[in-house]
Amino acid sequence: MNELQQAPVPTPHGGVSTRSGVASVERAAFGLPGVPVFLLWILLCALTVWAFASGQLILSGVLILSVIFVVVGFFIVQPNQATNLTLFGRYVGTERRNGLYWTNPLTVRKSVSLRIRNFNSERLKVNDLAGNPIEIAAVIVWRVVDTARAVFDVEDYTQFVAIQSETALRHLASQYPYDNYTDDTMSLRGNADEVAEALATELATRLRHAGVEVLEARLSHLAYAPEIAGAMLQRQQASAIIAARTQIVQGAVGMVQMALKELSEQDIVHLDEERKAQMVSNLLVVLTSERGTQPVVNAGSLY
Repeated sequence: MNELQQAPVPTPHGGVSTRSGVASVERAAFGLPGVPVFLLWILLCALTVWAFASGQLILSGVLILSVIFVVVGFFIVQPNQATNLTLFGRYVGTERRNGLYWTNPLTVRKSVSLRIRNFNSERLKVNDLAGNPIEIAAVIVWRVVDTARAVFDVEDYTQFVAIQSETALRHLASQYPYDNYTDDTMSLRGNADEVAEALATELATRLRHAGVEVLEARLSHLAYAPEIAGAMLQRQQASAIIAARTQIVQGAVGMVQMALKELSEQDIVHLDEERKAQMVSNLLVVLTSERGTQPVVNAGSLY
């Protein structure tokens, strides 16, 4: 596998530039199991002591240099970590296997964490699709999957994740209204799962150039800005009241219709159009009134 290959270059807005760029590609590094090499090192130490005790100064010097050369090549890879190796400024591979290993002592080694991380963005004040100022924040769950890109393609991949996450969040907030007052559009408050999926997709596009995988992205805070929160709360309350009253009226009309139908089918009483209108009016008042009504009992004749 080639060490470097052509890859698209991300633009500041999260897109991909048409000009070609060079991106690093992770590959396995050369590393020997550390335990056999450690036993060899102990043997060299013993030979060095023997040569020094025997007065063989030249052999002792060579063995001492060999002992130092071997011991410098040891390195340990912790669980859920990887080690990038470079030789004279050239990337030579990544060791992902856990344990003690030995490699070329002249290489420079840099550990990279592969653990899952959380990024909790700050509360951002942006405008939604309707132009209303809102406060929004998100939690991003991510991890490094390509150590070569994470280390060599960006200056600081943790800072890159933070900046790109906030940029994607601002862009997402401008694509949807805060609330949905119709049934044909999505909103930040009413379509949380769809919004989270859109945010994760955009972040995956932005962060793949840094070798980062997005595991989950969700909004952690969503509210109107303080300067319009009161007015928008009144609007939400008014919408809720209208919706509730509409449902109450529809139910009341159905109940009145059912009452008239039952009276007619069971031949309980015959009402003319005027009495039907009066009965409908009384029933609607009783059923749609916000407070309990006091009925007036007619003890005389129906007419």
